[in-house]
Amino acid sequence: MYKIILLLMLICCQGIFAAEGAGDDWDDDWENGFNDQPVIPEIIYPDWFKKSFLELPDDIQEAVDAGKKGIIVYFGQKHCAYCQALIDKDFGQKDIEAYTRQNFDVIPINIWGSNEVTTPDGQVMTEREYALRERANFTPSLIFYNAQGQKALMLRGFYPPYKFRAAMEYVERGYYKEESFRDYMFRANPPPKFEISDMNPEDFFMLPPYVLDRSRFRAQEPLLVFFEQQDCHACDVLHSEPLEFEETKKLLTHFEIVQLDMNSETPVITPDGQRISAKQWAEQLNLFYAPTLIAFDERGHEIIRIDSVAHVYRLKNVLKFIVNKTYVTTPNFMNWQFDNVFGGKILPPHDEAPHADEKGDAPQGSSI
Repeated sequence: MYKIILLLMLICCQGIFAAEGAGDDWDDDWENGFNDQPVIPEIIYPDWFKKSFLELPDDIQEAVDAGKKGIIVYFGQKHCAYCQALIDKDFGQKDIEAYTRQNFDVIPINIWGSNEVTTPDGQVMTEREYALRERANFTPSLIFYNAQGQKALMLRGFYPPYKFRAAMEYVERGYYKEESFRDYMFRANPPPKFEISDMNPEDFFMLPPYVLDRSRFRAQEPLLVFFEQQDCHACDVLHSEPLEFEETKKLLTHFEIVQLDMNSETPVITPDGQRISAKQWAEQLNLFYAPTLIAFDERGHEIIRIDSVAHVYRLKNVLKFIVNKTYVTTPNFMNWQFDNVFGGKILPPHDEAPHADEKGDAPQGSSI
């Protein structure tokens, strides 16, 4: 009954896109069985994606002349399972496709590509340089540019349809001019006022008090903070297969690990020595997705965060990136992905391939 009342309140207060819940069009069987290893054959873009010369200021002007709000620059790669999920599960929804086409032109960028791009701010660089500049660490990454060529919102990674709808509405209706995406999502989907259920426990989570200060004395291990919330389906999924994978468990032994309710008043001393609540810290970090995982080094500096859907393969490779201290010499995760995991080579196309639920020799390392 509580959820029904909450949903009715949201519909009254917000547009239809922000109000729809995750369960309305989310395929639980797909989500629970999602295989995020590289997909074969190569991903095919929808035919309504714009065929662009990558002169983005011209693309923006053409979109505005057509009565649209701007463009979406889509950073992807040819074998990325999360990119395939975006195309199938988000753009594959009829209403999302129609809403996107009405308000934006979508322009694909190959993050490993060498084609020349003129960016909205007039810089000329290759596709790969552009992706590196924008820190498109996790594909798909999407940048929404408004009619003036300004960045209205950037999403790194794959989000379920209800969250993706909210992001488009946030830009299309101009809410980005007035508030952060976090504040907008908080209004559209506030946390429950009454305790519904506990969060998922793990043996490796530290117990309170949460004294995480590393600003005065160097810690022995990196810190990994799980920002979660109650009644969180995506959090439940994270605590199933992704955290049960044996190699992931071994990698986690190299961290100090804390779980925080991002909407709670739980007191925390942050890695830089602040005494604040978990909610205040989440606000400072501008977190809008649960679960969000943030890694800090031994001195308390943020290394990397995962604030989108992450399954076994992506989570494992991010943990490797940290545990092996590759970030010290290669701070950009995308560069490490290309040179060390991806082998510096573009995967060749395949005419035949096993289905996602069958075993085969799918290449390793292109989908993180």
